[in-house]
Amino acid sequence: MNACTAVKICGLRTAADARAAADAGASMVGLVFITGSPRCINRDEADGILRALPSDVEPVALLADPGDDDPVLAWWRGRVQLHGNESDETCQRIAARGFAVMKGFAYTPEDLQRWNACNAIDTLVVDGPRGGGGVPFDHAALAAQMPGLSKRVLLAGGLTPANVHAAITAVHPWGVDVSSGVELQRGVKDAQLIANFCRAAGVTPRRVPPIG
Repeated sequence: MNACTAVKICGLRTAADARAAADAGASMVGLVFITGSPRCINRDEADGILRALPSDVEPVALLADPGDDDPVLAWWRGRVQLHGNESDETCQRIAARGFAVMKGFAYTPEDLQRWNACNAIDTLVVDGPRGGGGVPFDHAALAAQMPGLSKRVLLAGGLTPANVHAAITAVHPWGVDVSSGVELQRGVKDAQLIANFCRAAGVTPRRVPPIG
Protein backbone atom coordinates (compact mmCIF):
# COMPACT_ATOMS: atom_id res chain seq x y z
CA MET A 1 0.00 0.00 0.00
CA ASN A 2 1.18 3.52 -0.77
CA ALA A 3 1.37 5.31 2.57
CA CYS A 4 1.03 8.66 0.78
CA THR A 5 -2.39 7.93 -0.71
CA ALA A 6 -4.59 11.03 -0.49
CA VAL A 7 -8.05 10.68 1.03
CA LYS A 8 -11.06 12.80 0.08
CA ILE A 9 -14.19 12.62 2.22
CA CYS A 10 -17.03 13.80 0.03
CA GLY A 11 -20.51 15.08 0.79
CA LEU A 12 -19.83 16.86 4.08
CA ARG A 13 -22.83 18.67 5.51
CA THR A 14 -21.70 19.95 8.92
CA ALA A 15 -18.73 21.46 10.71
CA ALA A 16 -18.58 18.27 12.79
CA ASP A 17 -18.13 16.29 9.56
CA ALA A 18 -15.27 18.59 8.62
CA ARG A 19 -13.54 18.17 11.97
CA ALA A 20 -13.93 14.39 11.81
CA ALA A 21 -12.41 14.26 8.32
CA ALA A 22 -9.53 16.52 9.27
CA ASP A 23 -8.79 14.66 12.52
CA ALA A 24 -8.75 11.34 10.66
CA GLY A 25 -6.14 12.56 8.19
CA ALA A 26 -8.15 13.42 5.07
CA SER A 27 -6.37 15.87 2.78
CA MET A 28 -9.45 16.87 0.76
CA VAL A 29 -13.17 17.22 1.44
CA GLY A 30 -16.04 17.57 -0.99
CA LEU A 31 -18.96 19.98 -0.61
CA VAL A 32 -21.91 19.16 -2.82
CA PHE A 33 -23.85 21.93 -4.56
CA ILE A 34 -25.94 19.66 -6.78
CA THR A 35 -29.67 20.16 -6.36
CA GLY A 36 -31.46 16.92 -5.58
CA SER A 37 -28.50 15.28 -3.89
CA PRO A 38 -29.10 14.21 -0.26
CA ARG A 39 -25.74 15.85 0.46
CA CYS A 40 -26.51 19.22 -1.17
CA ILE A 41 -25.72 22.23 1.02
CA ASN A 42 -26.15 25.99 0.74
CA ARG A 43 -23.59 28.76 1.07
CA ASP A 44 -24.18 29.35 4.80
CA GLU A 45 -23.67 25.65 5.53
CA ALA A 46 -20.58 25.64 3.34
CA ASP A 47 -19.14 28.64 5.17
CA GLY A 48 -19.50 26.80 8.48
CA ILE A 49 -17.68 23.78 7.07
CA LEU A 50 -14.91 25.93 5.58
CA ARG A 51 -14.33 27.68 8.91
CA ALA A 52 -13.91 24.29 10.60
CA LEU A 53 -11.26 23.03 8.19
CA PRO A 54 -7.54 23.40 8.92
CA SER A 55 -5.55 25.15 6.24
CA ASP A 56 -3.95 21.92 4.99
CA VAL A 57 -7.28 20.28 4.09
CA GLU A 58 -8.38 21.31 0.60
CA PRO A 59 -12.10 21.91 0.02
CA VAL A 60 -13.63 20.93 -3.32
CA ALA A 61 -16.97 22.20 -4.66
CA LEU A 62 -18.99 19.55 -6.51
CA LEU A 63 -21.09 20.86 -9.38
CA ALA A 64 -23.00 19.15 -12.17
CA ASP A 65 -23.39 20.84 -15.55
CA PRO A 66 -22.91 24.39 -14.24
CA GLY A 67 -23.68 27.34 -16.45
CA ASP A 68 -21.45 30.37 -16.65
CA ASP A 69 -23.85 32.12 -14.25
CA ASP A 70 -23.84 29.35 -11.64
CA PRO A 71 -24.00 31.21 -8.29
CA VAL A 72 -21.42 28.98 -6.62
CA LEU A 73 -18.79 29.97 -9.17
CA ALA A 74 -19.32 33.61 -8.20
CA TRP A 75 -18.08 33.13 -4.62
CA TRP A 76 -16.16 29.85 -4.45
CA ARG A 77 -12.39 30.29 -4.29
CA GLY A 78 -11.16 26.70 -4.24
CA ARG A 79 -11.00 23.63 -6.43
CA VAL A 80 -14.04 22.52 -8.47
CA GLN A 81 -15.12 18.96 -9.25
CA LEU A 82 -17.43 18.62 -12.23
CA HIS A 83 -19.59 15.53 -11.86
CA GLY A 84 -22.25 15.83 -14.53
CA ASN A 85 -22.35 15.49 -18.31
CA GLU A 86 -19.99 18.37 -18.96
CA SER A 87 -18.32 18.83 -22.31
CA ASP A 88 -14.63 19.45 -22.77
CA GLU A 89 -15.57 23.04 -23.59
CA THR A 90 -17.34 23.50 -20.24
CA CYS A 91 -14.25 22.25 -18.43
CA GLN A 92 -12.12 24.65 -20.46
CA ARG A 93 -14.35 27.63 -19.63
CA ILE A 94 -14.29 26.93 -15.90
CA ALA A 95 -10.53 26.39 -15.89
CA ALA A 96 -10.12 29.67 -17.78
CA ARG A 97 -11.81 31.44 -14.86
CA GLY A 98 -8.96 30.37 -12.61
CA PHE A 99 -10.44 27.26 -11.03
CA ALA A 100 -8.45 24.05 -10.65
CA VAL A 101 -10.77 21.45 -12.17
CA MET A 102 -11.34 17.78 -11.37
CA LYS A 103 -13.64 15.68 -13.57
CA GLY A 104 -15.79 12.93 -12.13
CA PHE A 105 -17.15 10.24 -14.43
CA ALA A 106 -18.30 6.64 -14.45
CA TYR A 107 -15.45 4.39 -15.48
CA THR A 108 -15.24 3.15 -19.04
CA PRO A 109 -11.93 2.64 -20.86
CA GLU A 110 -13.00 5.20 -23.46
CA ASP A 111 -13.99 7.93 -20.99
CA LEU A 112 -10.79 7.41 -19.04
CA GLN A 113 -8.77 8.13 -22.17
CA ARG A 114 -11.02 11.01 -23.17
CA TRP A 115 -10.65 12.89 -19.90
CA ASN A 116 -6.98 12.07 -19.54
CA ALA A 117 -6.49 13.98 -22.80
CA CYS A 118 -8.40 17.08 -21.59
CA ASN A 119 -5.86 19.74 -20.64
CA ALA A 120 -8.39 21.74 -18.61
CA ILE A 121 -8.48 19.20 -15.77
CA ASP A 122 -5.74 17.95 -13.46
CA THR A 123 -7.46 15.07 -11.65
CA LEU A 124 -9.58 12.17 -12.88
CA VAL A 125 -12.26 11.18 -10.34
CA VAL A 126 -12.92 7.66 -11.59
CA ASP A 127 -16.27 6.55 -10.21
CA GLY A 128 -18.75 3.71 -10.36
CA PRO A 129 -21.91 3.78 -12.46
CA ARG A 130 -23.80 6.01 -10.01
CA GLY A 131 -21.77 8.81 -8.44
CA GLY A 132 -22.37 8.94 -4.70
CA GLY A 133 -24.30 5.70 -4.85
CA GLY A 134 -21.64 3.43 -3.42
CA VAL A 135 -21.46 1.23 -6.52
CA PRO A 136 -18.04 -0.27 -7.35
CA PHE A 137 -16.61 -1.07 -10.78
CA ASP A 138 -13.87 -3.19 -12.36
CA HIS A 139 -10.69 -2.11 -10.60
CA ALA A 140 -8.60 -4.61 -12.52
CA ALA A 141 -9.54 -2.97 -15.82
CA LEU A 142 -8.62 0.46 -14.48
CA ALA A 143 -5.35 -0.87 -13.06
CA ALA A 144 -4.36 -2.12 -16.50
CA GLN A 145 -4.75 1.40 -17.90
CA MET A 146 -2.99 3.26 -15.09
CA PRO A 147 0.53 3.17 -16.63
CA GLY A 148 -0.70 5.09 -19.67
CA LEU A 149 -2.30 7.97 -17.77
CA SER A 150 -0.72 11.40 -17.38
CA LYS A 151 -3.15 12.78 -14.81
CA ARG A 152 -3.56 11.86 -11.17
CA VAL A 153 -6.39 9.44 -10.38
CA LEU A 154 -8.79 9.80 -7.46
CA LEU A 155 -10.49 6.42 -7.14
CA ALA A 156 -14.16 6.53 -6.14
CA GLY A 157 -17.19 4.26 -6.29
CA GLY A 158 -18.21 1.77 -3.62
CA LEU A 159 -15.21 2.24 -1.35
CA THR A 160 -15.60 1.40 2.35
CA PRO A 161 -13.29 0.86 5.33
CA ALA A 162 -13.44 -2.86 4.52
CA ASN A 163 -12.31 -2.69 0.89
CA VAL A 164 -10.23 0.47 0.46
CA HIS A 165 -6.94 -1.26 1.30
CA ALA A 166 -7.51 -3.84 -1.45
CA ALA A 167 -8.56 -1.14 -3.91
CA ILE A 168 -5.40 0.87 -3.28
CA THR A 169 -3.27 -2.25 -3.59
CA ALA A 170 -4.91 -3.15 -6.92
CA VAL A 171 -5.02 0.26 -8.59
CA HIS A 172 -2.28 2.35 -6.90
CA PRO A 173 -4.23 5.61 -7.37
CA TRP A 174 -3.02 9.03 -6.29
CA GLY A 175 -5.97 9.11 -3.90
CA VAL A 176 -9.29 7.62 -2.86
CA ASP A 177 -12.69 9.29 -2.56
CA VAL A 178 -15.52 8.14 -0.30
CA SER A 179 -19.01 9.36 0.50
CA SER A 180 -21.67 6.72 1.14
CA GLY A 181 -19.04 4.32 2.49
CA VAL A 182 -18.66 6.46 5.63
CA GLU A 183 -22.36 7.13 6.23
CA LEU A 184 -24.79 5.67 8.76
CA GLN A 185 -27.60 6.51 6.36
CA ARG A 186 -27.71 8.34 3.09
CA GLY A 187 -26.26 11.82 3.58
CA VAL A 188 -25.33 11.33 7.26
CA LYS A 189 -21.60 10.95 7.90
CA ASP A 190 -20.21 8.96 10.84
CA ALA A 191 -16.97 10.01 12.55
CA GLN A 192 -16.08 6.43 13.45
CA LEU A 193 -16.46 5.23 9.86
CA ILE A 194 -14.42 8.20 8.60
CA ALA A 195 -11.64 7.33 11.06
CA ASN A 196 -11.78 3.66 10.08
CA PHE A 197 -11.65 4.51 6.37
CA CYS A 198 -8.65 6.80 6.72
CA ARG A 199 -6.86 4.25 8.88
CA ALA A 200 -7.48 1.53 6.29
CA ALA A 201 -6.22 3.84 3.54
CA GLY A 202 -2.95 4.25 5.42
CA VAL A 203 -3.03 7.99 6.12
CA THR A 204 -1.72 9.53 9.31
CA PRO A 205 -4.42 11.02 11.56
CA ARG A 206 -4.07 14.55 12.85
CA ARG A 207 -5.49 13.28 16.12
CA VAL A 208 -5.51 9.76 17.45
CA PRO A 209 -8.74 8.26 16.04
CA PRO A 210 -11.13 6.12 18.05
CA ILE A 211 -10.62 2.38 17.90
CA GLY A 212 -13.49 0.38 16.48
